[in-house]
Amino acid sequence: MWIILALVSAFFLGIYDIFKKVSLKGNAVIPVLACSIFISAVCFLPVISFSYIDPQRAQSLFIYVPEVDWKTHLFILLKAVIVLGSWISAYFGMKHIPITLFSPIRATQPVWTVVGAFFIFSERLSPLQFVGVAITIFSFYLFSLVGLKEGISWKSNRWIWLIILATLLGAASGLYDKHLMLQYDRMAVQVYSTMYQAVIMLVITLLLWFPTRAKTTPFQWRWTIAGISLFLMLADFVYFWALSTGGALISVVSTIRRSGAVVPFLYGVVFLREKNLKTKAMLLGGVLLGVILLYVGR
Repeated sequence: MWIILALVSAFFLGIYDIFKKVSLKGNAVIPVLACSIFISAVCFLPVISFSYIDPQRAQSLFIYVPEVDWKTHLFILLKAVIVLGSWISAYFGMKHIPITLFSPIRATQPVWTVVGAFFIFSERLSPLQFVGVAITIFSFYLFSLVGLKEGISWKSNRWIWLIILATLLGAASGLYDKHLMLQYDRMAVQVYSTMYQAVIMLVITLLLWFPTRAKTTPFQWRWTIAGISLFLMLADFVYFWALSTGGALISVVSTIRRSGAVVPFLYGVVFLREKNLKTKAMLLGGVLLGVILLYVGR
């Protein structure tokens, strides 16, 4: 069950990346991210109210958000900070890097998640799942090498380094998510972390972007920004559901979730006509093979 949920989350995450790419083209990064988070926070306000007014009905609909103590709020606040660091880095990197390179590089995140899960949670994989993870990670690595053919040097390109930073922070967030799911309610983590993200992004927008907005890329509202919010909420809802399911392995969930890179990759092929498509298509086959082995080897 949790593997299917991870696959659904991966699909939603891929669509989320497409909406990000479209929203960021020629647009200011900070307000795009801020608006998408604000929309998510507004959407969650009725869920919080409904959980308070009719908790039993909310539980039956799987959207119940329980009240938590201040200590739990601190743990959730830490998650919000880690995720925002990853998002800000990823948004700036994505704006300046082809999507058929950005998505696979971000998808190397399972490498660090698997390493962390091995040392922190003592997770073990079946032999077939281990092969699946190895194939997937190797394919993602080869994807990153294709960037050299497109004139993007990892040594001198700051946007690549921002994507790498986003990937490392994303891996840390994934490991932390597993820790949170072992102790706290998944809806509480998703909803309250979104609220904290909204507050933090409001401060960042007012202090860093707003005073210098005339000197930087102007902000343009696009309805695709609402698409960012919608598909991120769906992806995270299913993701936390998968992690909270008994027997779920964060190493496998993270790897499958990052296979959502297939979706924006296809978008880059069909609509953006990006380069080195034959090589990328072959490596994409390796990604799909790895995901299939992860499912079969469960």
